[in-house]
Amino acid sequence: MDKKEGNNFLSNKTACDPACKSLTLLPRNRSGQVTIFIIIGIIIVAVGLLIYSFYPQIKTSLGTAQQSPQQFIQSCIEQDIKNAVDTLSLQGGSINATNYLLYNDSKVEYLCYTNEYYRPCEVQQPMLKSHIESEIKNQISNNVDACFTSMQQSYVKQGFSVDLKPGMKTVELFPNRIVATFNYSLTLTKGENAQKYNSFVVLVNNNLYELVSIANSIIEWEASYGDVDVATYMTYYHNLKAEKILRGNDGKIYVLTDRDTGDKFQFAIRGQIWPAGYLTPTT
Repeated sequence: MDKKEGNNFLSNKTACDPACKSLTLLPRNRSGQVTIFIIIGIIIVAVGLLIYSFYPQIKTSLGTAQQSPQQFIQSCIEQDIKNAVDTLSLQGGSINATNYLLYNDSKVEYLCYTNEYYRPCEVQQPMLKSHIESEIKNQISNNVDACFTSMQQSYVKQGFSVDLKPGMKTVELFPNRIVATFNYSLTLTKGENAQKYNSFVVLVNNNLYELVSIANSIIEWEASYGDVDVATYMTYYHNLKAEKILRGNDGKIYVLTDRDTGDKFQFAIRGQIWPAGYLTPTT
């Protein structure tokens, strides 16, 4: 190529139109653009981590970290329900057992009982599920009122005008859970904003419902026929561990345990007792 041809070549490159210039410039800046995007990405991730790490403190400083009324009642009452259930589950469904058999330091209530020899037992709690629901409600009742009072005071300190009206309390056993409902009316007002709540629900995971249903079946069988083969129940309920502990003249204790959750219910029975010196009939 001579000097003239070289000059023509350079002038042709210089005369490249705008579209051509954009195409020629892009490759030169691509590595720089990628570097910028990487840096921006790192900054975004770092800022996100900082926000996540300090989010609770940020919420508190903004004044939005308060529990909702529903959350307040759930956290305040849940443990009391669990404590009541733990006690009555070891005592045959009663908080203060009266007619009981001592077993592992627990007063295990007789749910089917007779003080006579040879005779089958008589059912002591024909409405066992309702009885247990009532026992839980009575056990937590005082603390329920205290929790609502505490919540009211908490919102007053935050500058709310609080209108709280007590209502009916109910506790119900359902499959896999216990539900406590409190029909308390609550209105929170701050400035022109008002929030109203007509009821509060506390949920506790526990399969006492199923264990009580099985206990009722055993009690009915004992009252009619005098003895139960617990293996039959374990065959039907695969998650159930059923134990029958004989206590001589005092009768027997049934211990029902949910293998999946560890939930337990135990109760005592005294029926068809034979006097000392007599052989128990074989079946």
